[in-house]
Amino acid sequence: MARQLIVAIAESAENLEKLLKNSRSASQKERLQMLWWLKTGQVTQHQTLAQRLGRDGSTVTRWLQKYRQGGLSELLAVKKAPGKSPHLNYEALVGLQERLEKGPGFKSYGEIVEWLKITYQLHLKYATVYHWVHYGLQAKLKVPRPQSAVVKVNAHEHFKKTSPQPY
Repeated sequence: MARQLIVAIAESAENLEKLLKNSRSASQKERLQMLWWLKTGQVTQHQTLAQRLGRDGSTVTRWLQKYRQGGLSELLAVKKAPGKSPHLNYEALVGLQERLEKGPGFKSYGEIVEWLKITYQLHLKYATVYHWVHYGLQAKLKVPRPQSAVVKVNAHEHFKKTSPQPY
């Protein structure tokens, strides 16, 4: 014979039904549906509950343990993986942003790689630095175009004075 479920559900059936209708994610709906079935007495056996939900019995047991330990908030909590930490730490990112805005500009992304290596001891690849500067900070390398050393300083003024005026 299947095992009887003994769970003390603190929420009312009406409250569970309201939460079930307003929930957005499928995982929350499944868990609320489980509690609602238990509260209304539609399901009384562990195996029947697992079959109705289309889940393994161990999953249902784990959900019920979460509910017993932390209540509804623990059961509906969505855990998020921490993910990988960014290559460029906050201090270096702020320093790079200040240098791009105020200080002397960089001539190339390779120069930024070297600056980060010297200043913050970060060994980053060119592509990583390009991604952070171009997409993350949305900055551009602002360096004036190179000019020839033999260019006359006021040549454009002389050209304006000596050229014929347009009609």
